[in-house]
Amino acid sequence: MGSSERFIRTKLEDRRTAGIYRTLKTETGLVDFCSNDYLGFARSALLKSKIDEELKGETSALNGATGSRLLSGNSVYIQNLEKKIAGIHNCAAGLIFNSGYDANLGLFSSLPQRGDTIITDELIHASIIDGARLSYANRFIFKHNDLNSLEEKLKHAKGNIYVAIESVYSMDGDTPPIVDILDLTEKYNANLIVDEAHAVGLYKFGLIDEVLKDRVVARIVTFGKALGGHGAIILGSNLLIDYLVNFARSFIYTTALPFHQLAAIKMAYELLNSSSDEIAALKNNIHLFKQKINQGAIYKLIASDSAIQCLILNSNDKAKEVAAYLQSCGLDVRPILSPTVPLGSERIRICLHAFNTENEIILLTDTLNKLTNAG
Repeated sequence: MGSSERFIRTKLEDRRTAGIYRTLKTETGLVDFCSNDYLGFARSALLKSKIDEELKGETSALNGATGSRLLSGNSVYIQNLEKKIAGIHNCAAGLIFNSGYDANLGLFSSLPQRGDTIITDELIHASIIDGARLSYANRFIFKHNDLNSLEEKLKHAKGNIYVAIESVYSMDGDTPPIVDILDLTEKYNANLIVDEAHAVGLYKFGLIDEVLKDRVVARIVTFGKALGGHGAIILGSNLLIDYLVNFARSFIYTTALPFHQLAAIKMAYELLNSSSDEIAALKNNIHLFKQKINQGAIYKLIASDSAIQCLILNSNDKAKEVAAYLQSCGLDVRPILSPTVPLGSERIRICLHAFNTENEIILLTDTLNKLTNAG
């Protein structure tokens, strides 16, 4: 056995011993309470038919992109789509990336420079952490949604300062005090970047509205959550987009999205623009869940008005135990383990959807209430 294989085996065994070994699973047939398909667009027959019609209307489109955007993979269609999406979000310009991970990696690795400072919320997404690590900037972390902690970091920041938050946090489902954070960043001449991945859908086009848009240097919107597709867009000024085209390596050195996915993104936005019924259904289901769940249970339910509801179980073993029991009851709920979340905050993460029925949600809450009351 070579040294590399010994290293691999040791690392995997360490994960098994710690109870955090990951495996891939196929579709289970359980009631979906784990996917990010908040509005049901990924399974929407209407969206599929709209995509099919769009494909029929573009008979010259190729199966693949054939290259990066800077080589052969660019098109009038994608540039018009970027303009259309930017307009929907009341922004000057946008640049499409192949995923939310690629977008954050490209933005945070290229914009901050040596001598600059990146300040992130402690619960920021891994893609932003990885992008920041690839930059040469100084990096600080502030306590989750804590303005005093953020200000303390701002006082020690140097160079161009970039503060990164999510408008809805992927692991807690809560929303930060965005206006207060903006006021604070402007006080210290810092630049705010907001990841809107989990806000688009429930809050239609996100939480950065017409009033706030000019105070944010960049927004990241992903298409793989409520929009039911794949890819992402960075929204900002024309100057920022020109910069990313020249310096964001995850944009420059990758094959562009194929036409089929671009058509899916375009049609998903058209459907979102008219999807008041789905949004209302999702909000009703969130209200029903919060109404039925036992708030006095022994385990803590994180305060959230979003589709993401999390029950803190304090250990990997307990989170896995509860998730396994829920799955045995026909409910697809997954455990979120450390180190994905901080030690002691291990949890089950429940994602609610517009398509979940009242009976499904009541089954979920009744099962959870019995479990948590029993300790």
